[in-house]
Amino acid sequence: MEFSIKSRPSAVPRTPCLVLGVYANGKLPASTAAIDKTTHGYLSKIIKGGDLAGLPGQSLMLHAVPGLPCQRLLLVGAGPIDKLNDQAYGKLLQCAFKALANSGAREAILQLGELAVEGRDTAWKLNQMVSLGHAALYRFDRLKSDAPKRPGLRRACILVERKELARARKTLTQATATANGVALARDLANLPANICTPKYLLSEARKIARSQKSVTVRALNESAMKKLGMGALLSVAQGSRTPPQLIVIQYKGARANQKPVALVGKGVTFDSGGISLKPGAAMDEMKFDMCGAAAVLGTMAAVAEMELPLNLVALIPATENLPDGNASKPGDVVTTLSGQTVEILNTDAEGRLILCDTLSYAARFKPELIIDVATLTGACMVALGAHPSGLFSNHPPLVADLLKAGNYSRDRAWELPLWDEYQDQLKSNFADMANIGGRYGGAITAAAFLSRFTTDTHWAHLDIAGTAWKSGAEKGATGRPVPLLTRFFLEHCGAAS
Repeated sequence: MEFSIKSRPSAVPRTPCLVLGVYANGKLPASTAAIDKTTHGYLSKIIKGGDLAGLPGQSLMLHAVPGLPCQRLLLVGAGPIDKLNDQAYGKLLQCAFKALANSGAREAILQLGELAVEGRDTAWKLNQMVSLGHAALYRFDRLKSDAPKRPGLRRACILVERKELARARKTLTQATATANGVALARDLANLPANICTPKYLLSEARKIARSQKSVTVRALNESAMKKLGMGALLSVAQGSRTPPQLIVIQYKGARANQKPVALVGKGVTFDSGGISLKPGAAMDEMKFDMCGAAAVLGTMAAVAEMELPLNLVALIPATENLPDGNASKPGDVVTTLSGQTVEILNTDAEGRLILCDTLSYAARFKPELIIDVATLTGACMVALGAHPSGLFSNHPPLVADLLKAGNYSRDRAWELPLWDEYQDQLKSNFADMANIGGRYGGAITAAAFLSRFTTDTHWAHLDIAGTAWKSGAEKGATGRPVPLLTRFFLEHCGAAS
């Protein structure tokens, strides 16, 4: 899918499909009203006839409209003129791209940027059009021997005012890079675990490095991790015959002495729960337990494509968590890279074990701040559902920046408490801490566990267990939180359009 930007022409554009908005109660935006005038009230007659009420989620495809040079005219409902908010605009765009995907049009021109969205400018609307357009047309069918025909839409042109053209083109470049990063994250997470192994994730990281001179990749193997003393990470891997990898990706877009931002992504390519075996129902979805790693790779690819002026180091602890005669057992005690000891009371609480050693290793890069991304706890889904990611941090300004980025990108997060009182739930009779904190506040105690390994750094943890993939008929990865993270980095280095 290719997007382009053009200034609004004075005449009706010639195109396979022109997309226009219609407000509720028959009210028409400026471009739609102009088309209606050109067609001598043809659109008004259609609307008055009851074929389109103008509500979000409604659309009407018209063919060969008299007096127009376009083959098709797609009318999309925008709701009441004074109530077009973020959610309604998103619903409008999803409806439009679904209709386009099901049409025979290979190209389309969109005049949806003129619709007034509460508190949003043209750049935001462009971001949403590109993001939701790519999402609507995304398909993962590479493993099907008889893949269904892909949607016919190949190109979409967004019309803007001439005075906004320069900024719009910059926005389009950034939005496209973000959409590409989302697609990469989705592709990786949707692959089955017999293909997307730790070694495969390393190969994907190397692909990014080959395409971007500013990116370098190296990996620590099992032997190197043993020498360093990464006992927590290795305890998760020891039940698998597939060797673990600690993948280190560096992007250098700023001066050498500028501190990097560290991004850590959980990469459990399949999580059976280990000896603390998960129930069999929906266990296939545990291939998605590397969505944190996928999001980190997608974000790194987007940052490099945009050539942002910052330094970024991404670290991905990649492993499987499987039951085996050599697997970790409940009650085992391991020593982390930090020197702290952990009693493993549940081998299915493995994400925090691979993350804690990686967070300690990330500190060696002397980062300005660390953000980790993980499908960490089912408890986060219970607390927040599938709409926002859970956010925890030891630095309020970082929380504010991440929440702002999430609200802008519509890839939202919600802060949960990280009070000292929760640390008591991690007490162990036999080690410095346990790896679980009991039944209550599971997402919080998991974050509290990680906080013990980031005491000297500004740090944030994103629990994406509820947002990284969908189940049911729409089963598949979402690519979140790539939009949140890329927007955060655009704002962080002052490059946002």
